[in-house]
Amino acid sequence: PQPGRCGHFVRRKGRFCRMVPAPGRRFCGEHGQEEEQNDRKRIPCPLDPKHTVYEDQLQKHLKKCNSREKPKPVYFVQDINAGLKDVAEIPEKQVALSSLSSEELQNLIVKLKKASNGLELHLKEEIQSHQALQKALNDPKNGESAFKHLKQQASILGNMEKLHLLGPGRCFVEFGAGRGKLSHWVDVALQNVENVQFLLVERATTRFKVDGKHKRRDSIFERLQVDIQHLCLSKVPILEKKKLPVVGIGKHLCGAATDLALRCLVESYSACCGGENEEPAAKRCRTATTEVAPDTAAENDSNTENRKPVAGIVIALCCHHKCDWTHYVGREFFKSVGLGPVEFHYFQRMSSWATCGMRETTSKVSTSEESEDQTNDTEEREQTFSTAESGSDTWQGVLTVEERKEIGCLCKRLIDHGRIEYLQQQGYKAALQYYTESAVSLENVLLTAVPSPSLITEPTT
Repeated sequence: PQPGRCGHFVRRKGRFCRMVPAPGRRFCGEHGQEEEQNDRKRIPCPLDPKHTVYEDQLQKHLKKCNSREKPKPVYFVQDINAGLKDVAEIPEKQVALSSLSSEELQNLIVKLKKASNGLELHLKEEIQSHQALQKALNDPKNGESAFKHLKQQASILGNMEKLHLLGPGRCFVEFGAGRGKLSHWVDVALQNVENVQFLLVERATTRFKVDGKHKRRDSIFERLQVDIQHLCLSKVPILEKKKLPVVGIGKHLCGAATDLALRCLVESYSACCGGENEEPAAKRCRTATTEVAPDTAAENDSNTENRKPVAGIVIALCCHHKCDWTHYVGREFFKSVGLGPVEFHYFQRMSSWATCGMRETTSKVSTSEESEDQTNDTEEREQTFSTAESGSDTWQGVLTVEERKEIGCLCKRLIDHGRIEYLQQQGYKAALQYYTESAVSLENVLLTAVPSPSLITEPTT
């Protein structure tokens, strides 16, 4: 064992325990029974059986255990962004994709192609960059993994700048923030801009966070440890105090989390800010934005989104196989083309076929990226699911690798189109585009949305 560390050898991990024992002790509290000769018994903690506690100190431990239920924050509202309330729409038992017959699969493919007929399937390339990341991109110390993530972040910022979303008097909400690198680079890009706030939403505790290292005193960083499903932005104290227009951002926001984030922004937050009447909402947001000196970009007609509670949305999509009909915002679109939860169940799984023809490449990409960010191992997750779903060439002789790839891409576009229609119905001008090369990330589609100028109430004179 290392000096000053516990002397217990953890066979499962093939190393010694790294906990620090009390002075004069050889073992930590977890493994102290190995050196104690008394009759004190250790039992699994009822809150988290991964650790143990002395039985005679159980009540004392339960009051301070890190796994105890903590008080809910003021912005926690149970299932506010969950979506579907009617469980009758959800099939009780869903048959695995690999269990379908060839005829059933072909019927699904026919439905998929029929529903996709007339949709814009060929996305434009909007591979941008931003000067805020040029120094980092040219740093030879960065390895391949860091370089790929920097290219993605640079393109996201470039697309945000193109939409005039990088400006003063805004609150940037990063969903699935992880270490918070995207917010960090937005902060760097806005180093000379005043009155900027950052909210980093992440349900899990995260190590090596970068938002704590920012040196600007004008910008405010705050972490919200909550599931997006239960997040009510209008109750976040910092947003209640300064009602700034919100810009929702995310890099590889996984599956259903994208739908939860969209509903959080354009339904629950906009409704709470604007009430039942749309006109007071626009008026209130105009008042908030007049407190800040607008930049030149804000004076353009294309920047009229500042009158809305949500100024814009820029999210890099991923992991369509993790979508959920319950949370999906495009259910009305699916119903309009004759599809329902059963078809959605299969299409979301078939979406992983978009990368199944690139197994060797995918494996290399995931290996090089997996250590850069805890939340951005999307290619690895996509590949694992794809392999498991396709089994040992379940559809060999029925579909070629290229056909599977084409069908998988079609499923992704169909699911994404439902999101686009949802945003359009909510009064947003939404679009999909490729924001980086597939060699950089197989999940290279960016969803952007800004309020539609034609649906924004003009200021009265």
